[in-house]
Amino acid sequence: MNFLSIDCSTDIGSLFVKTKNKTFSQVLQSDKSNNDLLMKQILDFFKENNIKFGDISNVFVNQGPGNFSGLRGSLAIAKGVSLAKNLNLFGYNTFIWSCAKFFNKKDSIFSLIKFREKYFVKKFDKNLNSASKVEEVTVDEIIKKYDNKFKVIPKNGIKYFDEKILKLNNLSIVNLDHNQLEFLQLNDLLDKGLIKPLYLS
Repeated sequence: MNFLSIDCSTDIGSLFVKTKNKTFSQVLQSDKSNNDLLMKQILDFFKENNIKFGDISNVFVNQGPGNFSGLRGSLAIAKGVSLAKNLNLFGYNTFIWSCAKFFNKKDSIFSLIKFREKYFVKKFDKNLNSASKVEEVTVDEIIKKYDNKFKVIPKNGIKYFDEKILKLNNLSIVNLDHNQLEFLQLNDLLDKGLIKPLYLS
């Protein structure tokens, strides 16, 4: 599978392309000041690596959680590219992305994310089907309720987590690997059709 992945859910965003068994990636500063430049960044990224839109068949875009401006801009561009170039469009979120490597390895997985000074948790079953809605939780609730549950935290977010959470049992800190998006798509675990942002209050 050949694809473009766009992730502007955090201050440090990224572009990733897999094509002809090669991968290319670029870090983006996805703040408000250059959000309008995202399409130019994609075109420059393609040009620098000699990639053509004809080389890819799918576009993956991170739906969040994340800042409103970054998500809105990246989703609009992903939709525009998919329509203009007749590419398949799929949406993913950081909750399921952080669980991808544990598919069929744990009976249940709790994905933890901190966003705007609040903690959120979402539960998945062993096949990474959603087993709960996103819930806001406090540090004390996480320690009391989830200490013995299997939990994942994306590595790019651990600097925002309370140290007491990082010392809990059964906690795995994971790298977010764009290659795992292909696995999620092949197992029909990504959103398709109406792709909309995942906003957390």
